[in-house]
Amino acid sequence: MTDPIADFLTRIRNGLLAKHGTVDVPASALKIEIAKILEKEGFIDGYKVVDSSPRNIVRIALRYGADGERVINGLERVSRPGRRVYCAKGEIPTVLGGLGIAILSTSKGVVSGQEGRRLGVGGEVLCTVW
Repeated sequence: MTDPIADFLTRIRNGLLAKHGTVDVPASALKIEIAKILEKEGFIDGYKVVDSSPRNIVRIALRYGADGERVINGLERVSRPGRRVYCAKGEIPTVLGGLGIAILSTSKGVVSGQEGRRLGVGGEVLCTVW
C-alpha cells in the first residue's frame, strides 16, 4: 500500500456510506493522532486501539445524527505521496467557511487547522474533513 492515510480515510468513508457502527483500520501512530483529532472535533464518537495477532488495529466508532444522517459529509486527502502540499502559518486552509477542519502535520505534531493557527505553525496539509 503506497498511501495508508488515504486507505484510512476511504475505510471511514465506506463505513459511513454502509451505515456501519464501527470501522477497523490497521494501526499506526499517525492514524491514531488523526482519530484523536476527529474525536476532539466531534466527527467520530471515539476510537480505541485493539491488540490483534499480526498487527494492532484502531477501531473507530462512527457518529450519526438523530435521524441517522452522517456527521462526516466528506473526507478528502490533500497531500499525497506523489504531490505533497505544505502551507505556512498564514495560509492554513479554511474548510467550508469554518464548518470543516483541515488536519496538518507540523513540527508540534498532528494538529487541526484551527490549532495550527493558534500555535502559529504551518506544515503538511494531510486531509480535510467536513
